[in-house]
Amino acid sequence: MAKPSSKVDVKAPVKAAPGINIGISEKDRAAIAKGLSRLLADTYTLYLTTHNFHWNVTGPMFNTLHLMFMTQYTELWAAVDPVAERIRSLGHPAPGSYAQFSKLASLPDVPATPPKALEMVRILVQGHEAVARTARELFPLADKASDEPTADLLTQRLTVHEQTAWMLRSLLEE
Repeated sequence: MAKPSSKVDVKAPVKAAPGINIGISEKDRAAIAKGLSRLLADTYTLYLTTHNFHWNVTGPMFNTLHLMFMTQYTELWAAVDPVAERIRSLGHPAPGSYAQFSKLASLPDVPATPPKALEMVRILVQGHEAVARTARELFPLADKASDEPTADLLTQRLTVHEQTAWMLRSLLEE
């Protein structure tokens, strides 16, 4: 008797939960869930990068950046659950593996060798701006479908990412 494979086929289509009638068509729910899955992957990738930089920052700005990165990765960690739960509310499974996230994310993985402190800041600026772009791309879909909960979530995420990018950019000014 053959042993069942423990590998998950991340390419296999997953059907939405049946019988959902929240006033948003299945087609729109699927499109929004797909976009939110990209937002979730970007958020999780940025969380991992920020946490990595928290652990590996060195130099004269160590204390400032170590604490700042901790505040930022804590906020990102708290953000992944509401995004994933919104995907579930729309009747679709939320991605949750490194394999899925690597295929969905627009952000690169954290550098293998920790960069210098100010390069970490630059990378995080780019990451927050990328996540903001991913969130912003979803607004037309949410608006078209009258999906106010998703629009509200996107507004909250945009506020955080744009403000964090500004604060990080401020560290790069002379």
